[in-house]
Amino acid sequence: MKIYTQTGDQGKTSLFSGERVVKSDARIHAYGDIDELNSVVGALIAVLLPDTEAAEVQLKEIQSDLFQVGAWLAATSGSEAQARLNSITIGYSQRIESWIDGMDAQLPELKSFILPGGHPTAGWAHIARTVCRRAERAVILLAEQEAAAGRSFEGFAPIVAFINRLSDYFFVLARWLNQHAGVGDVQWQG
Repeated sequence: MKIYTQTGDQGKTSLFSGERVVKSDARIHAYGDIDELNSVVGALIAVLLPDTEAAEVQLKEIQSDLFQVGAWLAATSGSEAQARLNSITIGYSQRIESWIDGMDAQLPELKSFILPGGHPTAGWAHIARTVCRRAERAVILLAEQEAAAGRSFEGFAPIVAFINRLSDYFFVLARWLNQHAGVGDVQWQG
């Protein structure tokens, strides 16, 4: 099977649900940003230090969740294709919260703003955090457009919550990775 199809050469692509849309469509931006985040998470996994297996397991679960979110976003709201997918639920966010709480309990209290940086693994976690925030904005824009078109926001709510919580996770993970590497957080001196 060839990797290229040439079907997108005119600036359109097919959604998971079969419709053809322009590649600049808000839906394409939303699931494209989710895909980019998934790639950044893969890069973060690739540079993890030894003895961070728990973080690696979490990050691989996050990648699977992001793939599910991307599939859900790649189908038109209310379509048969979307109905066949597993729903994104509040349980996604709750699992992330438990991971955040577990790492945060091991960290010193945060008393000032910190800058992205420290150990390279923490740097990758901060990149993941910022890409995650962009993905969140793209998903919210798509949700707003769907609502304006008379389609329900209901399916988007747990996705927005999950992506919002995920950016918090990457912030705490960056701090945890710095501590694990014996590197202090870079405090803002402003």
